[in-house]
Amino acid sequence: MEDVMFEQLMYVLNQLVTWITAGAMVFGGVVPYIPQYRDIRQTQKAEGFSTYVCLVLLVANILRILFRFGRYFETPLLWQSIVMIATMLIMLNLCTNVRVATELQTKRRSFTDFEWSHFWSWSRFVDYMQCVVVFTLLVAYITYLLLDSSVFVETLGFLAVFTEAMLGTPQLYCNYWNKSTEGMSIKMVMMWTSGDTFKTAYFLLTEAPVQFWTCGLLQVGVDITILFQVYYYSRYPQKPVSHSASHTTSTKAL
Repeated sequence: MEDVMFEQLMYVLNQLVTWITAGAMVFGGVVPYIPQYRDIRQTQKAEGFSTYVCLVLLVANILRILFRFGRYFETPLLWQSIVMIATMLIMLNLCTNVRVATELQTKRRSFTDFEWSHFWSWSRFVDYMQCVVVFTLLVAYITYLLLDSSVFVETLGFLAVFTEAMLGTPQLYCNYWNKSTEGMSIKMVMMWTSGDTFKTAYFLLTEAPVQFWTCGLLQVGVDITILFQVYYYSRYPQKPVSHSASHTTSTKAL
């Protein structure tokens, strides 16, 4: 009788841990953006946050969802992608509204202008949505045609996680160009680091495809480099970049 109760207790505890871990995977990735979102809303300044971070995560998670059609992976990872896509669209909407409200330039830039120099620095949120929809439909169609090719499926999976692994590089470059981490939420980067470490360990424990944990390790390395920038630029302040140059860079490199 005691053995049966013990087994039932262990089963309940195991299920509880599984649910908590799955919940952390699904929602843990969006937590770092909460302080950044609040900072942008309070200061009405978005220059310190790279919107190219949103681009990287949108591309990575769209590719990951399509990858699942060719190779199964854990359901929490699927939901994580869906939640992350929604979060990045919310961040884009905020940054676009703030930038347009504070921008002196009167000319409006749109996705349908097809000007590469203005790519991902459009004036309306709807233009970003158009770009995301076009990209999704195009890649979905290619995936549908090549779904039977194992080489294509594995390459798609690699591109998904490798793109996500490059998440911090726009912010890394933006900090380097500005010679400062001012305007960037340090809490966000610390949460990136802890979240990516947890995520990589989850990939290893659940025996996820090799692309997942390999690129997870790379992502942790990028996070640590950004934290080093925080330390370096606070201890050794650099000559500030002019406002106009900084603004141009932030719209391109973020």
